[in-house]
Amino acid sequence: MRLRSLTVVFISCLIAFLSWVFTPPAVALTQIKLFDVTYKDCPPELAQGAVISSGSAAANCFIVTGKAENGTSKTVYDADIFGRIYDANNDSVMQNRTRLGSIAEVPPGISDFELRISVPANQPLPLKLKQFKAAGFSGQVRK
Repeated sequence: MRLRSLTVVFISCLIAFLSWVFTPPAVALTQIKLFDVTYKDCPPELAQGAVISSGSAAANCFIVTGKAENGTSKTVYDADIFGRIYDANNDSVMQNRTRLGSIAEVPPGISDFELRISVPANQPLPLKLKQFKAAGFSGQVRK
């Protein structure tokens, strides 16, 4: 009985040790600073027939551009872009939505990014882009 208990304890410890030794490194979330964020009209080939997500109202198409700063020494993958967009009357353009898109890869240092958005045609311009930031992973998560 005692030998059986010792065997179970030994095997349990061995499994715990091996799982710790052979566990792949965690893929940490990395913050990306976004700055110089602005927007421009979409080129005609992208803007044609733009509608908002409900599918029934006309929309204006814009390309949001800016700089992304990855302060680490590793490429960041699948960085989600978050931000708030308001119209000229300070009304939210993206109701209840702060995730606006993603950047597939952000190399170390400063790089350009762009994101396509659709805004209901009845919202007055100019747009106000606020609180833009991104967060991604130090290893590829989605394939």
